[in-house]
Amino acid sequence: MMRALVRPLSPRDPHEAHRVASPLELFTDLCYVVAIAQGALTLEHEIAEGHVAHGLIWFAASFFAIFWAWLNFVWFSSAYDPDDTVHRVLTLLQVFGSLVLAAGVPRMFDHDFTLGVVGYVIMRVGLVLMWLRAAAGHPERRTTALRYVGGLAAVQLGWVVALVVTARDIPVWLFVVLVALDFAVPVWAERAGTTPWHPHHIAERYGLFFIIVLGETILSVTLALQAAFAEEDPPVELWFVVAGGVLVTFCAWWLYFARENGDVLTGNDVGYVWGFGHYVIFGAAAAVGAGLSARIAFYGHHAEVSDVVSSAFVTGPVAAALAALWVVNVRLHDPSIRTAGPFAAAIAACVAVTFVPVSELWVGLICVALLTSELVLTSDDRAGAGVARVGAAD
Repeated sequence: MMRALVRPLSPRDPHEAHRVASPLELFTDLCYVVAIAQGALTLEHEIAEGHVAHGLIWFAASFFAIFWAWLNFVWFSSAYDPDDTVHRVLTLLQVFGSLVLAAGVPRMFDHDFTLGVVGYVIMRVGLVLMWLRAAAGHPERRTTALRYVGGLAAVQLGWVVALVVTARDIPVWLFVVLVALDFAVPVWAERAGTTPWHPHHIAERYGLFFIIVLGETILSVTLALQAAFAEEDPPVELWFVVAGGVLVTFCAWWLYFARENGDVLTGNDVGYVWGFGHYVIFGAAAAVGAGLSARIAFYGHHAEVSDVVSSAFVTGPVAAALAALWVVNVRLHDPSIRTAGPFAAAIAACVAVTFVPVSELWVGLICVALLTSELVLTSDDRAGAGVARVGAAD
């Protein structure tokens, strides 16, 4: 019975066949999305009230806090996941911390980091205890695990001290410094020995999280449309938001999964760029939902921003997402002009249509054109690979 409660924490096989996300991992992802929803909703309100720069800066800050907490858990669980009672309890402790963080996201926009830091302390306690178990159960990577323990604890102490010294209002420059230190922890720790993360498991976890973020984007737009159509004589432009939002979301999903991400995750050098770069992909996807909602508010005369500004919060995040998608994913499969050209053209077109009426519809059509190009390329690549296999067999 005790063995079922507490199993030795040995490393998972990084080449394990048919490795998939566990129900606990899926549950964890759903809970983190609560925080993303809070960030997107607050960004929408900031845009509508005309606080554009302020909203953008603090959305980026709050989204990093959410993404970084999720990322640390994902990579640990890919390398070590005994699925015993202790692991589940420590995971649920981190889930609770993520909910505290979610409650504090709107306060971050008001320069109050109290709940955010408290949520992180709770999550870090769970993660540090996990790494201590890894240090005991995987002697070959004991130094790596202890570096994670020391690094995570030291940086978290830095966040607590910053919170106290600044009276809850951590300035942007100090936030950036502490973020840089957070980034440095895995780089420093992994130099002592790479943890045995599973490339296809990591790719699946990121893919599932992207789907959940897209779902949150759809939900926020749906709720905004519901409120707009409930008014007397809703503007006809709302249908352009519907069409553009659907096209962007569907194309984003298809573009992301057009290529197998796990095939290109060959080591930490690639993993750092790929894993950290998803901050832009995920954040931009969430921001698109806030931008589309802001467009609905603009068309309904409930926003204090201009046509161009509200439009930029749709076209800008889409352009950023496409750029990040090429850098962290498509480029690793094919860095040639075959992929770089269409992506560059689509990004430039997204920026250009910011100044065009009903830009959200045009952005959707641009995404359709890019997806068409990608489908042709990937189809040709698969056909060429099939011919090569047949030739080799002959």
